[in-house]
Amino acid sequence: MNPDDKQDLKPQVPREHYFTEDYLTPERFASYGYQIQEVLRLAPRNVLEIGIGNGIVAYALREAGLSVTTLDFDESLHPDIVASVTDMPLADGSCDVVACFEVLEHIPWELFPRALAEIHRVCRAKAIISLPDRGGYFLLNIPMLLPRRVCRRPFWTPIAHQFDGQHYWAVNKKGFPLAQVMDRITAAGFQVEHTFRPWENPVHRFFRLQKAAPERETAHRG
Repeated sequence: MNPDDKQDLKPQVPREHYFTEDYLTPERFASYGYQIQEVLRLAPRNVLEIGIGNGIVAYALREAGLSVTTLDFDESLHPDIVASVTDMPLADGSCDVVACFEVLEHIPWELFPRALAEIHRVCRAKAIISLPDRGGYFLLNIPMLLPRRVCRRPFWTPIAHQFDGQHYWAVNKKGFPLAQVMDRITAAGFQVEHTFRPWENPVHRFFRLQKAAPERETAHRG
């Protein structure tokens, strides 16, 4: 990593940020539930969690019987490994599943491919990531007829992104359409098995990724 990259990749908030009332919202706990559920569905022996935050997800996965290694470049969060997602001191294919939730938007867009390449390198088979999605949406639910779903809002116009001290970009902001994000993911050697926005927190978009798929497939981009 060159010095300029190190300047960009530095802690953006103090440790206390992850334990405030503004951060620990019901919507965020819903996202934690999906993060935990997506990992458990894969039944891995070991998991690498990139971006430890307040440690809730790692704690739950360990209590579920999984071996979890945490990685973060913020020493104050006490991760197992202090390092950046763009340069991880781990062997190739050493982790059954790599989990990276609401992290990659905190690095500049030009470093996104490098981070994806590192995730691809260290995971054995699967990766699960989530990113903020600022695309317009509406919630649809017709009891007994149609299960609830998050639908793309028609005639929605993307808005420009302004760096807020934490987020360099977001899915479906102007210049970062979902299709382009998906292209970056597949270019790193992943197949997108599934992508979705949870009903309880639609501003978080999840991606379930399979490593080294022999063919690129088009995932549902709802």
